[in-house]
Amino acid sequence: MKDLFKLIPEPWNYVTMVGIVILLIAAAWIGSRINKRVFKRIQKNKNGIQIVFFEKVNQALIVIGCVILAFSAIDGADSIWRTLLGGTAIVSAVLAFAAQDVIKDILAGLMISIHKPFGIGDRIELEDGSAGIVEDITMRHVVLVSIDTVRLVIPNSRLNSMKLTNLSVGPFDRSIHFNFSVGYDSDMAKVKKVIFDAVRESPYSIPVRKNEKSEPAYSPVYFIRFADSALIMAVTVYYEKTFTTETVNNDINTRVREALIENGIEIPYNCVTVVNKDA
Repeated sequence: MKDLFKLIPEPWNYVTMVGIVILLIAAAWIGSRINKRVFKRIQKNKNGIQIVFFEKVNQALIVIGCVILAFSAIDGADSIWRTLLGGTAIVSAVLAFAAQDVIKDILAGLMISIHKPFGIGDRIELEDGSAGIVEDITMRHVVLVSIDTVRLVIPNSRLNSMKLTNLSVGPFDRSIHFNFSVGYDSDMAKVKKVIFDAVRESPYSIPVRKNEKSEPAYSPVYFIRFADSALIMAVTVYYEKTFTTETVNNDINTRVREALIENGIEIPYNCVTVVNKDA
């Protein structure tokens, strides 16, 4: 491109360079818009996390390509670049070290988009207990929607290496796993019925499991373990994507608590027994 400037009279060289840079900036903007429209049309037919990821990658390549072309159009830029990087090993080492995390996140994002442990709109729970709905994936991180407008921004490399639970796998939309504590003297049959009826009466809970007659049914209530001061009951509640997780959590927890109290079933507190051996 610089050979072209030799054919242009000297006073117009800088004007030409500025014009080319402006044209490349416009090309980057137009290319990004076209890229967004194309992938938006693709998402209408097939909405997947890999489509979103490759949209971001393609957009980055468009911008980087235009930046490189614009940089090459500036007279003397190549000598400056060689002076900074080629002649200074320390700067090169620093840039290489700084790029490690970026490359790691990009490769992890590629692995996530290929293997698809979750998709856009899925509700996932991380190993640290935090949970949210997958809203977006970029070249460096995944965005989860938590309570109301709270967003959890998690690097791709960290998310790719941790254990997570996908609560949106299967024919249903989403699900939440609930644990409820009851007293040791509770009637198991009564407890299961009370919790099951409370879940069934919720306007957000939907039947998705199949019973003996292959008909849609609500998830059963399980007695899963003995705790120090309580018996732990568990149930999975399925709900549609149109409802927020916080709304379903609030409704189910409120209904089960009121139903347990109304039926005289103890909701135990943590307790400690102290034995005085001297006495």
